[in-house]
Amino acid sequence: MARRQAPTQDQATLRMALVGYELEKQKIEQKIRDIQARLGMKRGSVGGGAPSLDGAPARKRVLSAAARRRIAMAQKKRWAEHRRKAALARKAQGK
Repeated sequence: MARRQAPTQDQATLRMALVGYELEKQKIEQKIRDIQARLGMKRGSVGGGAPSLDGAPARKRVLSAAARRRIAMAQKKRWAEHRRKAALARKAQGK
């Protein structure tokens, strides 16, 4: 059987672990800032897509209404097939 440590010992271990993780976090954040500076990103900007070849930020992709409709219909078709298979499986288990 495992023996429990005294509560004060647990607290001290947790505090030391917290200090270690905080230092690690600071190192990682510094590396992120360095990489962002090399990429020419503003502080706090995350994601947003990769810049294009000419250096300008990539534009957000805009879908037409027809494209959105096709995507929605395809998703509905996939879900209908999924529900059909699930109903067949439930029916087969009932026998």
